[in-house]
Amino acid sequence: MDSLGVLVWLLLGCGHIQAVGDSTHRSVSHRSVVTILSRSHADRNVYPSAGVLFVHVLEREYFKGEFPPYPKPGDTSNDPITFNTNLKGYPDRPGWLRYIQRTPHSDGVLYGSPTAEHVGKPTIIEITAYNRRTFETARHNLVINIMGTEEFPLPYQAEFYIKNMNVEEMLASEVLGDFLGAVKNVWQPERLNAINITSALDRGGRVPLPINNLKEGVYVMVGADVQFSSCLREVETPQNQLRCSQEMEPVISCDKKFRAQFHIDWCKISLVDITKVIPVHNSRPDPGTGVLPDIGEYNPPSESLKSRDYFADFLVTLAVPSAVALVLFIILGYSMCCRREGVEKRNMQTSDIQLVHHSSIQKSTKELRSMSKNREISWPLSTLPVFNPVSGEVVPPIHSDNYETTSMPLMQTQTNLQNQIQIPQQQPSGKWYS
Repeated sequence: MDSLGVLVWLLLGCGHIQAVGDSTHRSVSHRSVVTILSRSHADRNVYPSAGVLFVHVLEREYFKGEFPPYPKPGDTSNDPITFNTNLKGYPDRPGWLRYIQRTPHSDGVLYGSPTAEHVGKPTIIEITAYNRRTFETARHNLVINIMGTEEFPLPYQAEFYIKNMNVEEMLASEVLGDFLGAVKNVWQPERLNAINITSALDRGGRVPLPINNLKEGVYVMVGADVQFSSCLREVETPQNQLRCSQEMEPVISCDKKFRAQFHIDWCKISLVDITKVIPVHNSRPDPGTGVLPDIGEYNPPSESLKSRDYFADFLVTLAVPSAVALVLFIILGYSMCCRREGVEKRNMQTSDIQLVHHSSIQKSTKELRSMSKNREISWPLSTLPVFNPVSGEVVPPIHSDNYETTSMPLMQTQTNLQNQIQIPQQQPSGKWYS
C-alpha cells in the first residue's frame, strides 16, 4: 500500500479508536441512567485538506451508549439508529459534503471533497442520532477545519466510472486502497490521492433493478503529479472512440489489472489537465448595504375617488357589436326568404321544349316502373311447394304467394310441379300384406 493509503488508514483507524474509547467511557459513566432524552458532548475536530477526499464514518456503536439498554438483561442491543446531518444553523449540509446510510442497522458516512474556498472557515456539522425503537435522540457536533496546502490539488486528474460498486462500498478504506494501488501500477506517479467520490445516482443515473446483484455505479476522481500514462491515453484513439460511439467496449491494454475487482467503463473516463484549463471567474453583483434609498415621503392615494361614466364603454363593448349582428341578420333573411323563385316563375322562364322533354321522361319512368311490377319471373326452388317423403303430403311454401304464377319456369323440373299429386307410400312385401 502506498504512503497515501497508509495515511488514510491511519486517520480512519485513529478516529475509530477515539470513537470506541469515547463510547466506552460514556457507557461506563452513564450506566445508571435509564432515560436520556437528549445529550450533547464535546465537539469533535477533524482536519481535512482542500482537494483531498474527506471520509467520516458515523458509527452506531459510538451512539449506543447515549440510549438506555434493553429492559431485559442479557438482550443484545441492536436498536435501529438513523442519523440526520446539517450545517449548524441551517437545514442542510454544505454543497461539497454528502451523507449516505443504507439501513438503520448500518453506519452512516459523511464524505466529500472541500475546495480552497472553504480554507480557514470552520464548518460545524450537527449530527443527530434517532433511536427508532425508543424515539430518543442524541446530538453531537463535528467541527471540520479545512486545511490548505500547496501540494493540492494535483495538476493531472482522471475520473473513472466503476460499474460494479456502490458508493458506500467504495468508501471503505481497504477497497479504496486497492483501487488506488491498481491506478498507481498503471500510472506510476510519485504522488497519488483520491480527490472525490460520487454516486452514479447523483450524476443522473437510474436506480438498478433488484436482480443479479446489480450495483448503482460510482465515479472516482484521482489526482497525480505526472502526465497521464499511455494506457490511459488509449481511450482517446480513433479506434476506441469509434467503438464507444457504437456502444462497444474499447480495447485497453491495462484493463486486466482492474478487471479482477473493478469493472471500469473506459468510455466514460475523463482526463483533465488543470494547468491548461482557463479559469472562469463569475462576476458577482455588489450586494450593497441592504438599506433602501431615501425617495421621499410616501403619499397614499386620496380616499375620495372620482366618479366615472361607463356609458361609452357599454356602447363600444355591447351596443355596436349587437347592431352589426342585427344588420347582418336582416340581410341574410331577405336574401333567403324574400328573393325565392317559385315553381310557377321557374316554369314561365323555362322553354316549352324543355318542359315537354321533362314530362315525357317522367311518363316513361312511370311506365317502366309499372311494367316492372307486372313482369313474370320464376320463383326460386326454396319458395315452391315441397312434399313430405314419408307421408307424401304436399307442403305449402314458407310465405304466401301474392303474385301470379309463372308460365315459363326456369328449369324443366318445375314444369308440372304445380300439378303434383300425392305419392303413394311404398309398403313392404310379405304374407301379412296384400
